[in-house]
Amino acid sequence: MLDEYVTLPRPHRVDLLIAATGLVGGLIMWWFGLYVTTDHVFGQRWATLIPLTVMAGAEAVRRTAPRTALIVGTLAIVADQFTNGNLATVLMFTDVVYAAVVYGPPASARRIPYTTGLITVAVTAGFLIWWQNAYALLVGVITGMISFLPAITGAIVRNHREAADAARLRAEQTALLAEMDRAQAVVAERARMARELHDMVANHLSAIAIHSTAALSLDEPATTRQALTVIRENSVAGLAEMRRLIGLLRDSGGDAEPGAVPSLDALDGLLARARANGSSGGLEFVLEDTRPADGAALPAPVELAAYRIVQESLTNAVKHASPGTVTVRVGRCDGVLTVAVDSPYGKRPGPSVPGTGSGLVGMRERTELLGGEFRAAAAGAVWQVRAVLPADEKAGNA
Repeated sequence: MLDEYVTLPRPHRVDLLIAATGLVGGLIMWWFGLYVTTDHVFGQRWATLIPLTVMAGAEAVRRTAPRTALIVGTLAIVADQFTNGNLATVLMFTDVVYAAVVYGPPASARRIPYTTGLITVAVTAGFLIWWQNAYALLVGVITGMISFLPAITGAIVRNHREAADAARLRAEQTALLAEMDRAQAVVAERARMARELHDMVANHLSAIAIHSTAALSLDEPATTRQALTVIRENSVAGLAEMRRLIGLLRDSGGDAEPGAVPSLDALDGLLARARANGSSGGLEFVLEDTRPADGAALPAPVELAAYRIVQESLTNAVKHASPGTVTVRVGRCDGVLTVAVDSPYGKRPGPSVPGTGSGLVGMRERTELLGGEFRAAAAGAVWQVRAVLPADEKAGNA
């Protein structure tokens, strides 16, 4: 029946080993007659074993029941002063005090160093009044070494452990927030792509509707043939955009209205705005567009992705680049479109603008969804952004 109501703490394996080691060491010293002092109240040889055994029991529960171990250990060390004494009992008591601070409740861990410090001062003052010689100071030093010093050591160790746990928790929370930011950036980027592609498809369908109306209302073969040709071209383009839309977007976007769709023909205006924003930071912007003038039109998702990559790279350069020249290179060859942005990389004078890294996440997401390759890294004193996008009609199809 007693087991149903009382659960005794199970000693830790390391604590049992420490207790057994201390007990064996004390027994060896007792066997060879190595005492701390002589001529005490209980001068019998066997009396020393009682505090030694009790202290070993306190050591066995130093981690599972630290406050109980400290109370029992304190009684044992006081009792040991009335016997011939054993060095192992004293050493085990210092460990019990240390363990009570390290493993005990926070309130006990805060009180024990102050309590042991006051006891040390009180013992020193009491013996000075009683003996009125330098031996009282020696007793005070010994009292501090076996009580106050272990308590302070335990407090230092506990503070370091708590600081390490807090730093580990902050690191885990930071990693979780970074992952949430990355996921949010991906979702936001796909939502914006959905709105832009929705606008493209809507343009094609509007053209189909207009020309089909003209073909039905006019009874002229030439006009009808021209309208049907335009309808076919827009139908093919619209279906291609729809296939790309299904393949690229796996999550639904927002409910915002679609906006105007930019293209690579607007890069000059994009660099003009970057010059206006970055001139105060000592930045210059250069565009090198080596695409063939008579080349076939790029798939809309590819051209849109390339434009956004340049736009985000210029924004990052204005925010983070050191003074120098930012070079934007756009080229098309062998069925691929290459986008390269080089910006000065180094210590930026004046205050810097903090970044979340979501821009790089968005650029990488756009490139990989189109089946391309993306890389952004520092190369010496230059921050390089490289994107290789497929430029044929199959780019981005599901």
